[in-house]
Amino acid sequence: MPQERLYDALLDALTATFGRHPGFRATHAKGLLVNGTFTATRIAGSISRAAHLQGQTVPVVLRFSNFSGVPATADGDPMASPKGVAVRFALPNGEFTDIVAHSFDGFPVATPEDFLGFLQGIAANVATPPDPQPLQTFLANHPRAQHFLEAPKPAPRSYAGLEYFGVNSLLFINRKGDQLIGRYRIEPLLMQPSLSDAQAAAMHADYLQEEISARLSKGSLKMRLVLQLAAPGDAVEDGSIAWSRQNEELELGVFSLDALEPAETQQLAQQRLAFSPGRLLDGISLSADPMTLARDRLYQRAVLRRQRP
Repeated sequence: MPQERLYDALLDALTATFGRHPGFRATHAKGLLVNGTFTATRIAGSISRAAHLQGQTVPVVLRFSNFSGVPATADGDPMASPKGVAVRFALPNGEFTDIVAHSFDGFPVATPEDFLGFLQGIAANVATPPDPQPLQTFLANHPRAQHFLEAPKPAPRSYAGLEYFGVNSLLFINRKGDQLIGRYRIEPLLMQPSLSDAQAAAMHADYLQEEISARLSKGSLKMRLVLQLAAPGDAVEDGSIAWSRQNEELELGVFSLDALEPAETQQLAQQRLAFSPGRLLDGISLSADPMTLARDRLYQRAVLRRQRP
């Protein structure tokens, strides 16, 4: 299938799964924007020449979200996980770059073609009437996709209390031309235990938004940006394979989450803001992982469709 048709088919499959909700994202429809800053560590500037990693304080916007493409999905609903976070770094020269991550260490598949098969299987499984056979056939030949669907994804106590994984590897280049391959992780300074299924079911539909609003009213929240480096033998081209937590890790900097986007502009700002894992600055490049570029193209199409009158 030609690449342009492939990207359109991916978006169509997502829409078939969750339905059309004008003005909302195809997935991670329900979210919350938080404004803050990012300050890079000294070591960050030694591994990449990217402008936001040189130590100056950079304005950021973070969007925390639920997985489902249905805006009314309750925060504690199993379809609301994995949770997502997207980050927009705004540089003084007008440039910007993004990180897109979710709260599961891994992606269901390794290639855009397999991603289409996965999504079309899910869409068929939730259709009326449902046809479970395409998904069952796909999962029988893709055990990591089955693991992604079946692995526990408990509801958190806070959007800012769990880890988020940038599952696709990137190439980091410093001023000397030295190169490293790594994956982002965003994590709280202090992890919080997850809710039990019973606790999650009893929570208010918007409890995560209410919790982070209450915490920010008392002061800033801190989260750190970590780079997990590839070790010899790691599959840098396959985001469906999680790397060992024994790999070397570098702290790139700290986010300070300061205030919610004002209520009167929250939804409009969410609709207009378009994040992409493929929106990179000089000093960070695509690796051999094909999903970063595919997700970038898919996000571009999703934005156009979301903003279409």
